[in-house]
Amino acid sequence: DIDECENDFYNGGCVHECINIPGNYRCTCYDGFMLAHDGHNCLDVDECQDNNGGCQQICVNTMGSYECQCKEGFFLSDNQHTCIHRSVEGMNCMNKDHGCAHICRETPKGGVACECRPGFELAKNQKDCKLTCNYGNGGCQHTCDDTDTGPVCGCHQKYALHSDGRTCIEKDEAAIESSEYNATSVADVDKRVKRRLLMETCAVNNGGCDRTCKDTATGVRCSCPVGFTLQPDGKTCKDIDECLVNNGGCDHFCRNTVGSFECSCQKGYKLLTDERTCQDIDECSFERTCDHTCINYPGSFECLCHKGYTLYGLTHCGDIDECSISNGSCDYGCLNTMGSYECVCPPGKKLHWNKKDCVEIVKCLPNAKPAPKAQLVCSKTGGIESCFLSCPSNTLFVPDSENSYTLSCGVPVQQGKAQQKRNATLPSCADSLAPPIKQKARFKIKDAKCHLRPRSKEKTKDSGKQAVLDNCHVTFVNLKCDSSKKKRRGRKSPSKEVSHITTEFEVEMKSEEVSDTCNIDCVRKRMEQKLQTAIKTLRKSINKQQFYIQFSGTEYEVAQKPAKATEGHEACSTGQVLQDGKCVTCSTGTFYSGEHNQCVPCSPGTYQDTEGQLTCEPCPSNDGQGVAGARNVSECGGKGWLTNTEDNFQFLGQCSPGHYSSDGFKPCRVCPLGTYQPEPGRTLCFPCGGGLVTKYEGAVSFQDCETKVHCSPGHYYNSTTHRCIRCPVGTYQPEFGQNYCITCPGNTSTDFDGSTNVTHCKNQHCGGELGDYTGYIESPNYPGDYPANVECIWNINPPPKRRILIVVPEIFLPIEDECGDVLVMRKSASPTSITTYETCQTYERPIAFTSRSRKLWIQFKSNEGNSGKGFQVPYVTYDEDYQQLIEDIVRDGRLYASENHQEILKDKKLIKALFDVLAHPQNYFKYTAQESKEMFPRSFIKLLRSKVSRFLRPYK
Repeated sequence: DIDECENDFYNGGCVHECINIPGNYRCTCYDGFMLAHDGHNCLDVDECQDNNGGCQQICVNTMGSYECQCKEGFFLSDNQHTCIHRSVEGMNCMNKDHGCAHICRETPKGGVACECRPGFELAKNQKDCKLTCNYGNGGCQHTCDDTDTGPVCGCHQKYALHSDGRTCIEKDEAAIESSEYNATSVADVDKRVKRRLLMETCAVNNGGCDRTCKDTATGVRCSCPVGFTLQPDGKTCKDIDECLVNNGGCDHFCRNTVGSFECSCQKGYKLLTDERTCQDIDECSFERTCDHTCINYPGSFECLCHKGYTLYGLTHCGDIDECSISNGSCDYGCLNTMGSYECVCPPGKKLHWNKKDCVEIVKCLPNAKPAPKAQLVCSKTGGIESCFLSCPSNTLFVPDSENSYTLSCGVPVQQGKAQQKRNATLPSCADSLAPPIKQKARFKIKDAKCHLRPRSKEKTKDSGKQAVLDNCHVTFVNLKCDSSKKKRRGRKSPSKEVSHITTEFEVEMKSEEVSDTCNIDCVRKRMEQKLQTAIKTLRKSINKQQFYIQFSGTEYEVAQKPAKATEGHEACSTGQVLQDGKCVTCSTGTFYSGEHNQCVPCSPGTYQDTEGQLTCEPCPSNDGQGVAGARNVSECGGKGWLTNTEDNFQFLGQCSPGHYSSDGFKPCRVCPLGTYQPEPGRTLCFPCGGGLVTKYEGAVSFQDCETKVHCSPGHYYNSTTHRCIRCPVGTYQPEFGQNYCITCPGNTSTDFDGSTNVTHCKNQHCGGELGDYTGYIESPNYPGDYPANVECIWNINPPPKRRILIVVPEIFLPIEDECGDVLVMRKSASPTSITTYETCQTYERPIAFTSRSRKLWIQFKSNEGNSGKGFQVPYVTYDEDYQQLIEDIVRDGRLYASENHQEILKDKKLIKALFDVLAHPQNYFKYTAQESKEMFPRSFIKLLRSKVSRFLRPYK
């Protein structure tokens, strides 16, 4: 291999850098230059053409670089791209006359000190900055040498220096330029061409070759560098358009450049470090992408919300206020809850089985069989007391935690709110006297854990005679078993498990028990004594671990000793079974059978509307009719499913929409004219109101009512005034002809009235997390549009000896002349304090900068005008020993020069990794060399390496 780059003087014909490769070579240019079409010369890149060079106001292109400038009344901030309002008070860096050419720093004594950007040196007057060859090649097109008077430019041997002292022109052109008469110089050129043809040798004019020339026995042989192809004339080199063949090997987009090409990716993909492959960005792997569920798709993602919540601001989930949608279809009152809602009834009425309608309270069912009562039976066998509680109906099992649970059995005489939520089976009409007898008792079991487990078969086969001691019919019992450890005081804290059982019994008094010999008080006393005696026996049985509860024919132990627990230990807790290696709770319509350790469907004539229960409830009719696996009372009278959409089961026996009946089951009547009913199984139809009639009988929606005017989205129809009224602030309506507006989800509101879509609902909360080492701030409702008339204030106060670095990946503020929406970062709330950053416009190119003050006061304000997506701005605090290095990096234009580098500052994962190492430098060793290589493009690592080695050189 011949090293074409070996000749220092000729340098392979490359004006900047020559790279030798086997059998060939390639020319490259410094940052801020691009290869000319001849593949050797380097031309200035006009950075101002691309997004204004990232400058907030004015961009001025220079040879090899560019410069941002500000309009009158502003000055350039330290990040060299954004502009800050000038002030005049006091001699500080916010004063427009501070005199520093580049960067102004306030000194501890109150004066100012000037600094220069990377690649410049501070002049003797300590204010101006002198350019060096380290910045934009010193403004030279080809070569640059630093001298005492500043950079001196030179040119490659084939070129001559232009009169501007910076640009280089080909010598032939230089000859033409210096000639006084164009006519004679053109004639000279013609003579030269003739001369070339007569004696071709590489020594004369490079043998006429465009690029490399080699003398051979048969004459000169021309060749071209990589990325170029020799033309049929055997002399000229032409750039190869690599994108024409196989798209240049690029996954997505290919852009041809002189002597090379560049790959780029579609939105939602990132270019890997091989600079060819595009990989989908998995947005779901980032923190805080979606409030609830995130689904990644190639190039994009989607957020979904749990049932009872709706999406707003693209990624956030807010509770739906179902009560704002036609009063939740409730007959009377509606109560919104998180993720759901409840219908409520006035005094004297109760909720129907459909959970929507209100029906007269029936204390008891006259012709129903009495609901079987709970029974506490205690007996003695061979001197050992044992008790068992049978729970035939109205049972509820709630596992509170791994080591505690609550059980209730029967219906209390005065129902509390918790019990009302469950549909209790109605008792039969038997005369009940005065208030019930209530007793509470608390028991301790040593060395046992609260696990409700089926009693083993061996224990059930009891030998010897049983003497029944107590037999109580209990109206209601509530039992809580808790063995969760509580810290005890004192040194001698027992290490053994102690479980506490709390019980509550209610016993009803019956009128038939009152006689002439024993009046009501006498009956009460007897009952109280009987219950107390039973509780005493229960205490003995609990101490001997002989207390069992019976559900669906299976007896369960209330608590178990650890030894027992391990020997018969199931993988899942009671009420759950193992499916595909996971514990799954028994669903509604089934109960958990401890005997078979499986979920068993409710038999016909019973139902279960709660998950993970140990028995099914008897249906009100109690005739054993109906379907198996009924999941609520309304299914008791059902004959099987008709439709099944999103947990909305309609039974053949239920009235269909547009119809009603006294109990919601067939036979049904059609909704009369002037009324409508959108749901199945209802006991009423809703009136249109205001004397309006429907187009036909059996109407299923308010839209079937013949209104006087037809309301457009963003409005609702008022049946009293017969007018369309704009939806108030905080509500919206997407449909035509509705009589309600939907309340915005969660804590959101709209900017104006008359909103037509949930996207107009915006969260007013100022977002962000402010940590000592890393954190972020974000505009309210991000990534949805921020609300109008909002003001946010954040304060970043880093720990001692730490400074703040901020990255603004992108910011979207509507472009307005009067700067309506503005983000400002300064030392304090005072308008004259040192300002680090200020913007009131969209800025899609990322920018990184260090704070000019130790702490930052950040304010975001919006007006009532346009809105935008806003911003999410991360920050990191770093050890102030590294300040010089960090500033050297973030002020270097090359950090933002290429699209690849810009993508790094927008990549949440890469920023997180960079911030992790900046905050805690020892974390660098968490990443292998291979990982670092795969994370960042070569050019970025090269930029950082040069900075870091220069910074650390004094310590080598």
